[in-house]
Amino acid sequence: MKRGLLVVISGPSGVGKDTIIERLLELDPNLKYSVSCTTRAPRPGEIDGENYTFLTREKFEQMVGEGAFLEHATYNGNFYGTLRERVERARGDGRDIVLKIEVKGAEQVREREPAGLFIFVVAPSFEELERRQKLRNSETAKDMASRQKIAESEMTYAVHYDHVVVNDELERTVREILGLIQAARQGQT
Repeated sequence: MKRGLLVVISGPSGVGKDTIIERLLELDPNLKYSVSCTTRAPRPGEIDGENYTFLTREKFEQMVGEGAFLEHATYNGNFYGTLRERVERARGDGRDIVLKIEVKGAEQVREREPAGLFIFVVAPSFEELERRQKLRNSETAKDMASRQKIAESEMTYAVHYDHVVVNDELERTVREILGLIQAARQGQT
C-alpha cells in the first residue's frame, strides 16, 4: 500500500482554512484531517477531539517532553501541536493527511517531511482579511489586534510554501487545492 501524502495548509487567522478543509474532506474521501492539540480555550461550538484536542498547558508541556508532537509552536500566547502518532497512523493506512498549522509549525514539518505538499492560503487583500476576522466575532479587541499583527508577519513566510492560493471564492479555491493534491499524488513514487 502506498504511504499517504502529507498536506500542510497554513495562512493567517480568518483566511478561511477551516471552511476550505471542511469542503476538501467532503469532496475527497481519501483525505483525513489531523486534529491539532491546543491550550487555548474552545470557541463557542467547538468540540474537543473534533475541532481541536484541548489540553492544559501542563499536559501539553509533558507531551512535548515525551516527543509526542510532529510539530508544535506558540501562537498568540497559546500552544498548538500536531500529534506524530495520528499523522503516522493515517499515512501508514494509505490516507492523505491534512494538517492546518501555523508557519513556524510548518517549518518544523518541512524539516522532518520535505516531500509534503505545503499550501499557503491568503485573502484577496489585507482589508478583506481584517473584515473576515471581525466577522468571526470570536475574539476580544485585544486578541484581534494581536492576530492582525501576526497575520502581517505570517505573510512573509508565503514564499517558503510550494503554492500560494488566494481564497477569493470558496469553490474555486477548493478546486485549485484539490488539483494541487491530485498532482502531488501523481508525482509520488
